[in-house]
Amino acid sequence: MAEEKQFLLFEDNLKTLDINNRRYLGSKYRLLSFIHQVVEQNCSTNWDSILDLFAGTGVVASSFSGKKLMTNDILYSNYLCHAAWLGRGEIDEKKLAAFLTEYNQLNVSEENYMSENFGDTYFSSAVCRNIGAIREDIEKKYEEKELTFRERAVLIASLLYGIDRIANTCGHYDAWRSKEDRLSCLELFMPAFQPSFRTLGNQCFNEDANDLVLKVSADLVYIDPPYNSRQYCDTYHLLENVARWEKPKVFGKARKMDRNHLKSRYCTREAAAVFDELIQNIKARYILVSYNNMAENGNARSNAKITDTELLSILSKRGEVQVFSTNYKAFSTGRSWHPENEERLFLANIK
Repeated sequence: MAEEKQFLLFEDNLKTLDINNRRYLGSKYRLLSFIHQVVEQNCSTNWDSILDLFAGTGVVASSFSGKKLMTNDILYSNYLCHAAWLGRGEIDEKKLAAFLTEYNQLNVSEENYMSENFGDTYFSSAVCRNIGAIREDIEKKYEEKELTFRERAVLIASLLYGIDRIANTCGHYDAWRSKEDRLSCLELFMPAFQPSFRTLGNQCFNEDANDLVLKVSADLVYIDPPYNSRQYCDTYHLLENVARWEKPKVFGKARKMDRNHLKSRYCTREAAAVFDELIQNIKARYILVSYNNMAENGNARSNAKITDTELLSILSKRGEVQVFSTNYKAFSTGRSWHPENEERLFLANIK
């Protein structure tokens, strides 16, 4: 779990929020120094752009301040968070702070989509009523043009991070803990923006990675794909539901909506073939791939879908490959960690 940094931004005691302040499977926040060391020591100094193809929280891309940042994720919830911190377009921070302060004072009594479908599960019914009312109000303000797209993204990101902070879970939405845990109040923070992100022509995408690389290029392409059979759309279905706000039917004890269109082929037996297709179509000077060494060491769902032999063979088609490793205990919701767990970086210097 990422370390939280909170400080006051406005006189009304509205707290701020950093992009790393959420629980996320496979987050590379604690590996940033390792990633930067590999890049600084093995890539030339005159590169200008980075494309993070499976960006997740966006912490890796955001750490390369001073470069053109390009992020992509198939989950709309992650895409909106990237757009909030890294996207282009001006925002009125005072206006957004006023909205967030108003949301933090809500005490909604009317039932809505969230309370009717998620009350007393991951949150109390009272918290769910507030979540539903806030999300509905954000969409109304956007439709009435009180918010730009990026301002809408900022408010939704604040809501998603607020939800994640108090959810009765271990960091995923496959199950919830006991009722005694449903006591937290929802509080929204203001995302803390870095001025340097606003002037470098950043781009945020919400596409299949294999499709995106056919259309864009970057000096450095960073790839952190799913390693195993655990689908991120299953793990974060509730956040995706709130982000999209299409109010679909939910089913099962975990209250999930239909997610078939969000399933990743990197979590299936096709992973190696799909990865090969991706790598051969990338337009870049360097390709940097994160992949751990779980292989057959975890439980069945945690075993890596692409072997080291396959990774090296595929990357070697594009250029010379170097492998770097570091010991690392990743954030996990299960029993998939073993004492010798390593995170590896495979760096291909493109011919």
